[in-house]
Parts: sequence; C-alpha cells; structure tokens
Amino acid sequence: MIDLRPDISRGLAILVYFAVLTAVSTIGYVVIEDWSWEDSLYMTVTTETAVGFDEVHPLSTGGRYWTMFVLGGGLTGLGMWFALVTSLVVRMDIGKTYRRRRTVKQAKRTKDHVIVCGGGAMGQQVLYELDEAKKSWVLVEHDKATADSLLRIWPDGLIVRDDATQDRVLRDAGIEDAMGLVACLSADADNLFVCLSARDLHPGLTVVVRAEGESAMAKMRRAGADHVVNPNVTGAIWVASVLARPSVASFLGVATPGPHLSRHLEQVAVGANSHLAGSTLAEAQIPGKTGLVVVAIHRAGDDPHGTAALNPVASTRIEAGDDLIVFGDEGQIRALQDYVG
Repeated sequence: MIDLRPDISRGLAILVYFAVLTAVSTIGYVVIEDWSWEDSLYMTVTTETAVGFDEVHPLSTGGRYWTMFVLGGGLTGLGMWFALVTSLVVRMDIGKTYRRRRTVKQAKRTKDHVIVCGGGAMGQQVLYELDEAKKSWVLVEHDKATADSLLRIWPDGLIVRDDATQDRVLRDAGIEDAMGLVACLSADADNLFVCLSARDLHPGLTVVVRAEGESAMAKMRRAGADHVVNPNVTGAIWVASVLARPSVASFLGVATPGPHLSRHLEQVAVGANSHLAGSTLAEAQIPGKTGLVVVAIHRAGDDPHGTAALNPVASTRIEAGDDLIVFGDEGQIRALQDYVG
C-alpha cells in the first residue's frame, strides 16, 4: 500500500501557498490600483492561473509590475501542483507494477501449491478450505474490486490480478511447479480455456473444473479435466443427504457450515523408505499409534482418480507408494504422517 501522507502534506502546503498568494495579490491591486475587492480578486485569479483574459481596468506602471509578480507566483504554484500530481500517478503505477512482480516472483518460488482461477463465491470457499488444510495457493483474479476485497481477507495472499485464460498468467502463477489447479470462473468457456492451457503447460497437473450442465461437463473431461464439479448437483446431493441421512451428514460435516476439510478424509502416502512398507495393517498398529482407522487403500500404480479398496482387512499388506485414506482431525493426521515417515 502506498503511503499518501507525504503527498497529502505537500498538497496542503501548495493550497496554503495559493491562499496566501491570492490574498496578498488581491490586497496589492486594491492598494496600487484602487480597485474594488471583487475586481482585484478576479484579476488575481485570472493572472495566477495564466488564463489570459483581458485586464479588468487599464493598469498603471506599478500595476503592471505587480501583475508580473502575481503571474510568476501563479506559475510557480501551478508547477508545484502538476509535479505533485505527476509524482503521485507515477508512484501509484510503479507501486502496482512492483506488487505484481513481487507476487509473481513469490508464486514462481512456491512448490506443490494449488492455483485457483476465479475469486468468486466458489473460489473464495476453496481458498478457505485450502487454508484449513494448510495447503499453499495462488489466486488468479481479473476483477480489481474482487482482488482488493480478497487482499483484505488475506493480506499476505499470493493474488495475481490478471486474465487466467492466458498462458503467460498461468506461468506467472507457477503452474510448472503446482500440484493442482481449480478453474472456477463464472463462464464455462473461460474454464474450458484454462483447462486446455493447464493440461498443455503441465500434463501431470491435477485439474478440477467448475461446469454447469452435462454438455459442459463432458467437454471439460474431453479437454483433460481430472474432476468436473457442478455446484448445482453437488448442492442438491448435500441437501438430500441432510434430509435423508441427517446423522451421516452431520458426522461427515456436510450439515455444518464453515471450513472443515482438514477434519475429514485425508490421504497419507507410504514412501519407499517407510518402515510400514511390506507390513500388514495388523502389524502396522495404526489405530493404536495414531487413533486413526484406515478406511481405504489406494494402490500404487492404480488410476489416481479411480476407486480405492474400501474397508481393508487386517491382513491387507501395505506397499511402498500406497495412499492410506483415513478419517480424523489435524493432530491425528500429523501423527500418522510422522509415524509413516
């Protein structure tokens, strides 16, 4: 944010300068030319501003010298005023450029982050959920008012104010090192462009796209989207869950407003060097060590967007590269991550 206090002080000083100059010049015309206060003030203002109107009355020799003095003072004041305005405009423009370059530089240094395209209602909720899940993000938002509003919520947030459908903007957001992208712009056509660009710039990126209608959803999938979300369908499912299965909905947090992603389902990867690789669930003793129960296992090499094996039995063997899907709070998830190593 640009500090305007020095400019305000200089502006007030210039106004005081003009007020004093106008008062002194008006008195001078009254004394030298014996004009009325109204004529003297009018002559002063037209001279100070270099407008060039005719003289109110014929000037004496002293009046002419006095007019040259007033004209010089007026031009000096106008020069100071134009310099102040020019300086302010240049500083504001440089400030915007600097902020954008700083944001882009930070975004390009960020690794394994999520790029969110669109800061509307859905995009803002995505940011809340990512914050809750401790996931780093970069927002791309074209509208200035929306971007400024989100900056007030996240003063340190990485918000790139530009058009997300442009390849260069996605590069500025660090798409080469991102782990995922969410396209939730208001227009399906824009989301389709973002999806195509993201898939071309980073083929391995996980792309989640917002779309409305079966036709738009099918096009998003053909364009390479890994997941397509229809807010109307999702909202209807949640409403039906609250009415048909209220206890289950309450348990899963569906009926509870506000961020809740990090207190629900999470996946923990088993690395090649993990001491759990090769052991069974019974041998791993995950419930006793972390308080969590493994509800599913996604095998290494399977389709990352396919269905995981649900409710694995105690004899199920854990292999390197598997993803353990569990349900719990942040403390339990961190304990499992530390335990898995």
